Amino acid sequence: MQVIVDRIEGEFLVIELPSGEVVNIPKVLVPNAKEGDVINITIDKDKTKMREKNINNLMDELFK
Repeated sequence: MQVIVDRIEGEFLVIELPSGEVVNIPKVLVPNAKEGDVINITIDKDKTKMREKNINNLMDELFK
C-alpha cells in the first residue's frame, strides 16, 4: 500500500490513504518523512514466519 504524507502536525504525520481517508501516525515511525513523501507499507511474510517460529521455540523451552 502506498500512502502520502499530507502534512506534519507536531509529533504526527497526517497520512492520506489510497481511499482518500486521512489518518495520523507518530512521526517517530518515519522520522525523515516530509510533506509530499510517498511511503510504502508492506507485510514481510518471511520475517513474520521467522518471528513466529522463534517465539514458539521460546515458549516450548519455557514450558518444558
